[in-house]
Amino acid sequence: MKIAVLGAGMVGNAIALDLASRHHVSAFDVSEINLDRLNKRNPRIETLKADLKNYESYPELLSSFDFVVTAVPGFMGYKTLGAVINCGKNIVDISFFPEDVLQLDKLAKEKGVTVITDCGVAPGMSNFIIGRYNEEMKIDAIEIYVGGLPKVRKKPFQYKAPFSPADVIEEYTRPARLMENGFIVTKPALSEVEWIQFDEVGTLEAFNTDGLRSLLYTMPHIKNQKEKTMRYPGHVDIIISLKESGFFSEKTIDVNGAKVSPLKITSQILFNEWKLGLEEEELTVMKVILHGENKKIEWSLLDYYDKETKISSMARTTGYTCTAAVNLMAQNLFNAKGVFPPELVGKYKPCFDFVLNYLKERKVNWVSKSDINF
Repeated sequence: MKIAVLGAGMVGNAIALDLASRHHVSAFDVSEINLDRLNKRNPRIETLKADLKNYESYPELLSSFDFVVTAVPGFMGYKTLGAVINCGKNIVDISFFPEDVLQLDKLAKEKGVTVITDCGVAPGMSNFIIGRYNEEMKIDAIEIYVGGLPKVRKKPFQYKAPFSPADVIEEYTRPARLMENGFIVTKPALSEVEWIQFDEVGTLEAFNTDGLRSLLYTMPHIKNQKEKTMRYPGHVDIIISLKESGFFSEKTIDVNGAKVSPLKITSQILFNEWKLGLEEEELTVMKVILHGENKKIEWSLLDYYDKETKISSMARTTGYTCTAAVNLMAQNLFNAKGVFPPELVGKYKPCFDFVLNYLKERKVNWVSKSDINF
């Protein structure tokens, strides 16, 4: 298969490298640094510099490809996905944009294409799990906890971003939607901090973020749903201080006669502060907890930077879920037309098992346990 990967950042690189073991891959990005890095890792991957915001170029750019992966920053994800659908290409997307992706379902059906969206780790693998168990039992509540963390904790933030700091700030500022007693409620991001203990990591703080996304609409019968992001203790207080002091404001201020956006300055500062080194060790920790029928089912993940492949854990856990979905479609295990969040694919046992085994082959190991509650 010929596959185009739009975006060659840290996760896009991991996606292209993995897909290249089975397919002919071309990677597109505006950054020559990203493309050169990928080319050095695998010269067989075709690297092409392109302004992916030039959506009118897509028909010519993508005409020869069988599948497309969209791995662009969130602010351009919705328009990118719409442009690729218009080209009549099957797609797996990990852009995690704020817009409602189901608005593109009609267009995808008209174009006769299959789109699996939000196909990373969370959202992504968490959705696969929930979709599968939803077929087997009545679920009353779900809890999702996820964190990408540096192995070495450096104050003040004790955090490194495997993707754009602007996307992280968006996560910290976008109101969080939850489901409580059957009603969608909105709460501030960073709110309702709780402490979570993980055996090999220690205590982490978890806070509300807007990560439920499609689950609120595809699984409204699950009356209680929450998703929380995790960081090392102390991180939230610092971010709230920046947020309340106006550092994330897009409204320009006057600085010696120049109009400046605080958000742009903050993003640039944090880009340097949060930048994850190419060989810097980090980890991904996650739990997906389902309650129902007097049972609690828990799936957990603890994954580390791979020293052998030199691929970050967040790139592995996000990127390989995405490439599993690409290969799932390439093997014709899922070919329905329209836009499908992962829970609507994972509901089918062969699809769920395929993704789980694909990740296991790459040493991304999900572990499950079940407790009976009486």
